[in-house]
Amino acid sequence: MIYIKITVTGEPDTFPFTKVYQYSSKSDEEIFINSAILIKDRLGKNLKININEAILVYSAFIVSKLRDGIQIEQIKKNASHLLSPEQVMIGVPETLRKMSFEVMLDDGCMKFIVLNTPIQISDYILKST
Repeated sequence: MIYIKITVTGEPDTFPFTKVYQYSSKSDEEIFINSAILIKDRLGKNLKININEAILVYSAFIVSKLRDGIQIEQIKKNASHLLSPEQVMIGVPETLRKMSFEVMLDDGCMKFIVLNTPIQISDYILKST
């Protein structure tokens, strides 16, 4: 069983939003995992991913690490290196400024993980060409 509720807060001019992933059977979980694999394949081909795909990548990463017994602090640290601004479409890093995850897996225990600025944004420099 997988239950994930993600609340996303972006730049001040964007509205926060919430997504919920809920998979109660093994076949549903396989769809979730296979979706994450497909997105990783796109990243491997140097294709940029959108907001929903980025959220799914972070969700799959967190589920995987929690099932492996990794501590929440270590998950937060490793998640900050998961995606770079070059791997996502324009506006994704700014939209995903803060991601709050409520995750419940097979054990029935709710885990809370907050990622602040998961996709590190470098200073933008405008150049004339």
